[in-house]
Amino acid sequence: MAHRLSYSTVPESRRRAIHVVRVLDEILELSELNEIAERMCERLQHRGELTADIVVVQGDSQETLRLLGIPYSVGRVRAAMFNAALRWSPIELD
Repeated sequence: MAHRLSYSTVPESRRRAIHVVRVLDEILELSELNEIAERMCERLQHRGELTADIVVVQGDSQETLRLLGIPYSVGRVRAAMFNAALRWSPIELD
């Protein structure tokens, strides 16, 4: 099933970034969020990024906001979102 997604990055160091995929307009089950993370990981591996950090974001309010990923990366993405430091662009992972 195709979902409306957008993509951004949070710089981690000069050569690394945390990749962020946001699910728009719907709330998904945990298994669907994991599938989106896996597809993004595959896409990045094709580009040569074998150890990429990926955070999947869904929800648009404090009550529905959910971030999925390793805790350190989730914290960095949450801070970037709070500071409005992310520039989102559409992405398709199908």
